[in-house]
Amino acid sequence: GLMYGETMTQLSAKIPSTMELLLGITGGSIGEMSALALLIGGIFLIVRKVITWHIPVTMLVTMAVMTGIFWLVNPEQYANPLIHILSGGAILGAFYMATDLVTSPMTKKGMIIFAIGIGIITVVIRLFGAYPEGVSFAIIIMNAFVPLINTYFKPRRFGNKIKSKII
Repeated sequence: GLMYGETMTQLSAKIPSTMELLLGITGGSIGEMSALALLIGGIFLIVRKVITWHIPVTMLVTMAVMTGIFWLVNPEQYANPLIHILSGGAILGAFYMATDLVTSPMTKKGMIIFAIGIGIITVVIRLFGAYPEGVSFAIIIMNAFVPLINTYFKPRRFGNKIKSKII
């Protein structure tokens, strides 16, 4: 609609409300529409210590801050940050895809940088790209940077010196 000259005020009547997005009472891809169910499952994973909070929270906060800035500057051109967080694959990607143990950074600082990168790339693709959803592309792009992130943010080794004794 924005490409055809409609404003967010005009489009808000056509798109689902934030409550509909939260509860999943709207059409969409399977597994990404009930934000509440995804959040409950993500919190369960954090409580069970399967994942840490660093990647999901940082990614969603980065997306909220960036889209919030654009929305505050021009609310007739850009959607509310809640719409960006609750729609599409943002929550699904944050809790279930970006936290993959094999492809995510090892350290907490690395996880935060990784998640900030995913959030920024997602917002850039969503707002300025030709593709309406950018979470999966952002995760793939940042996965390519994980070895570099792990190089600069190495985990602390146990102990600091190796002592050897000759018997």
